Parts: sequence; structure tokens; C-alpha cells
Amino acid sequence: MFRSRQKPPPAPAVPEEKPRPSLEPSTVRIHIHYPADEGEIRLRTNADWDLDIVSISVDETNSHWEFEVTTAEPFLYYKPLLLPKDAEVRWSDGPDRIATAGAERVWDAFPAFDPAPAEVTDPHEVEVDGHGYTLRAFLPRGYHENELHRYPVVYMMDGHNLFYRHEAATGQDWSVQDTVQKLHEMNTIEPVIVVGVYPNDRMVDYSDEGIDAFSSFMSEKLKPHIDEKFRTLPDPAHNAVVGSSLGGVAAFELAWRFPEQFGKVASLSASFGYADRLATQVLEDERREIQIYLDSGWPRDNFEVTRDMRARLVRAGYQEGVELMYFAFPDGRHNEQAWGDRVHLPFQFFFGLDTQRRTFAGEYIAEQRR
Repeated sequence: MFRSRQKPPPAPAVPEEKPRPSLEPSTVRIHIHYPADEGEIRLRTNADWDLDIVSISVDETNSHWEFEVTTAEPFLYYKPLLLPKDAEVRWSDGPDRIATAGAERVWDAFPAFDPAPAEVTDPHEVEVDGHGYTLRAFLPRGYHENELHRYPVVYMMDGHNLFYRHEAATGQDWSVQDTVQKLHEMNTIEPVIVVGVYPNDRMVDYSDEGIDAFSSFMSEKLKPHIDEKFRTLPDPAHNAVVGSSLGGVAAFELAWRFPEQFGKVASLSASFGYADRLATQVLEDERREIQIYLDSGWPRDNFEVTRDMRARLVRAGYQEGVELMYFAFPDGRHNEQAWGDRVHLPFQFFFGLDTQRRTFAGEYIAEQRR
């Protein structure tokens, strides 16, 4: 006996899509910084990718180009073009950039036109009195071409665990270069340089036994070395230290001791209370002018001591959401993969694009031109 198939119920009616109300036209201000020599920089946007937009002004060095684009849309995608003298037009390398019309600010871009990926440098050693530390540096896309661009720097503990599995202590790495490159492509954070510092003996370097020597090395030797070797923004607002577990304690110690050099610190699953006095110091010492990111997994994963440190910092006057950010992650593990999965959060907290201020490098350029 065969059963007749039931007729399916009618599909629900799809509501007719209403056109989005048009916004009042806004003027988006874009500054392109690139040494064009005898050439010219123009702009194209998603309003019409075939239409050249000509700059409203350019400085005497042919390096700083100002554009104004009027749009009734909430955002604008754009891409710089280089018109070299007697040569083919070249589009800037990398993804389209985005400017939101609702932000009252100048949008700065430092393009490069030769396809060149971001890179992680080979390991090299910085020596101090015959005793050295190994490091690698992540350099953003276009670093070598556009010499007008200067960068914030993120110093990260446990450098051997950051970039490559074959170097990592447990066979897991953070894949920091992939995360940072993705954030750059999203136009979510400032382009940054990341310096991974390899400990010689982390149980010594990151604890009371050796933290004095390690902190002095970072402050007196490594940071000046990086500022001399790379195009950095050296003031504390543009320099962060990041670490996890015992490395998170070392990062916090470094920023607490040298806030005039390192103005931001992220401690992921930090082992507060293991051979350190930070819980006492944050209440007894003078308040530091730094931004602080704390997190941990739950259960365990230094969950309790991290919450206590958060409470002490609030008691010391740090305002949550402004100078202090804290997260707890359900079932978060104490390992490199977990830290790599969430390291984008302190990067966005410290170096996310501000809705009102131009980029750090743009502000530096503007200050130099005054």
C-alpha cells in the first residue's frame, strides 16, 4: 500500500525589501602619504571604480596628498593609484581600505604599490655584556617600500611560541603573524610591528630571580635597538608589551617599571602571585599612566588571581573600558592555541582605529609638518 505524499505547506511570504533611506551627503577626508617623486597619486572608490578622483592639494615634496570625497552612503571603500611619469598606472597593493562617513576625522593611508607580503624576520641576537636574547620581528605589508610610514611596536614574551610550530615548546604556536595581518586587512587596527623576544630561561627571566636583569635589558637595550633599526613611534602611547602565563607577569612588571617607555600591557592567563609582588605594588605604588588588558579562561587558568588583579587595579583608579579591559573565557585553556585565538582583543583595544582621531602615523606626519 502506497501512501500519497502530502503537499508541502506554502513557503512563507518574503517581505518586500524596502530601500534604505538615503543619508545626508557627507564629506570624507582622506590623506594619502607616499613619495610619488614626479608622479601623481589619485583615488578610486566603490562609487565608481573607473573614475579617478584628483587631490585637492599636495605638498611641495609630492608626498602628502589630500582628497575630499562626498558620499551619501555610510561607508566608502577606496584605493590609491600611482600615476608614474611616462609609465603605467599602478593600483596600491593589498585589500581596499574603508572609511566610515559618520566619523569626523582624517583617514590616513600609507600605500605601497609593489606586491610584497608581510614578513617575519630571521632570528637574530641582541647582546648585552656578552649575554644576548634572540628575537624575531613581524613587519607589515609594504614596510620596505613606503618610508614615510612609522609604526607602533608590540613586544611579546615567549617569542619562540609566537610564529612557527617547529620552534614552539609544545608544538603549538600563536600564529601571531596571521592574526595581525588579518586585522590589518580588515582595517581594524593600526599597522604594527611585533617583536617576539625569546627567553633564555623563562623561569628565571620572568620571575623575581631574574626579572631585574630582564626588565633592564628590555628597557635599556632592546627598545633603543628596535627604535634605531626600524621606523617606529617610540613614545609610550605607541608601545605595548604582551605575555601569557608567567610571561604575562613579566609583561606587567615591565610596563609597571617603565611606563615612560611601555604605555600598554596585556597579560593573558597571567600567573599573578608566583614569585612576584604585583598584587601589593599596584595598591602601594604611584598609579602608572598605562592601559591594561587582562584575561583568563575558566575554570582554573589563573582565573581567580586575574580577577583579583582586576579588582585591585579598579581600586587603584583604573577605569574599566578606558584604561582597563578584562575578559573571562568559558572553558578557556592554558595553552598557545587559546592565547593565539584571543590575542586579537588586546591588539584591538590598544591599536584599534579611533572614530575621532586620525592614525598614529598620520598624527606623527601632521606634527612633523607643522
